[in-house]
Amino acid sequence: MRVLLMTGKGGVGKTSVAAATGLRCAELGHKTLVLSTDPAHSLADSFDTELSHDPKEIQPNLWGAELDALRELEGNWGAVKRYITQVLQARGLEGIEAEELAILPGMDEIFSLVRMKRHYDEAEFDVLIIDSAPTGTALRLLSLPEVAGWYMRKLYKPFQAVSTALRPLVEPFFRPVAGFSLPTKEVMDAPYEFYEQLEALEKILSDPTITSVRLVTNPEKMVIKESLRAHAYLSLYNVGTDMVVANRIIPESVSDPFFQRWKDQQAVYKEQIHANFHPLPVKEVPLYSEEMCGMDALNRLKETLYGDEDPTQVYYKETTLRVVQQDDAYSLEVYLPGIPKDQVELSKTADELNIRIGNHRRNLVLPQALAALNPSGAKMEDDYLKIRFAAAAEKPA
Repeated sequence: MRVLLMTGKGGVGKTSVAAATGLRCAELGHKTLVLSTDPAHSLADSFDTELSHDPKEIQPNLWGAELDALRELEGNWGAVKRYITQVLQARGLEGIEAEELAILPGMDEIFSLVRMKRHYDEAEFDVLIIDSAPTGTALRLLSLPEVAGWYMRKLYKPFQAVSTALRPLVEPFFRPVAGFSLPTKEVMDAPYEFYEQLEALEKILSDPTITSVRLVTNPEKMVIKESLRAHAYLSLYNVGTDMVVANRIIPESVSDPFFQRWKDQQAVYKEQIHANFHPLPVKEVPLYSEEMCGMDALNRLKETLYGDEDPTQVYYKETTLRVVQQDDAYSLEVYLPGIPKDQVELSKTADELNIRIGNHRRNLVLPQALAALNPSGAKMEDDYLKIRFAAAAEKPA
């Protein structure tokens, strides 16, 4: 299966790009599902047809669906939700309040990742196109497999082992006092089973032959800056971007003086997009004189974007993470385009390297060759953060 993930700042037109990409894939004979995981769904509006949680055939080879996060949550987290509800009710909360509070903040968004993994495992479709949430939410979700891994390794597994051993001894005394039972094995196993799905999904997301991100942007200052940050953070999480779509460019044929200043500004920003995202390919899409709703409009966008091309191809293959040996030393190189070195914070604990940029953090489990060494210096070169590792006796560079 080929996975294409469309993301960008809210309102840039990523849903239209996702829908048009789905049309072209279906036209080429690929069995295609376009799945909206954005909490504010607009995919049905784009196709101008009703969509639900389950895939609906829109035309030959093309299906669409809008994620119902609560259904995903119930199917994957039902046992845990019911247990938390039981605990809250024992503490005096009414039924509906306990039900609502049992859904932890952000859980509905998280299960969009589980839906992606399930479609990949079932292999019912050739192409899965994700109309994702705006970049901030999407990046938070993409970082989840790695962040969850740290908590599961360091905290949850030891706690689970102790809880399983003590439950038969403690339960007879616990329930009469607390008013609810200790968590069952089903409840205790659910978080780790969920983590295992996320861990498997990470391998799918970080394989550029399977998954590609397509960044949708507009020729506007704030939108470009967010897109550049998103590109860097995607690289931090080892998720490859293979294309940038510069959307809503005012055509040259528009001669009304009202738009002249916009056109002049866009000319500058178009140059910035091509320069700042180089060597990624950039496809330009004009500002159409109509809404991108319905098949006629989407077909025009499809022709502009792809022409005779197959959207499932890998347009550009990024190497976001690599280890280079130089004589007796090693260098870990992380692709972070557009990020100044002074914005990067590094720390190492045991076999994990922590890279922090702003409020985004990645814990890299180091290869064995690097785990016994210490970071001895770092520099930014050709958009790669190059971290040198040396034996403990070597003085830092």
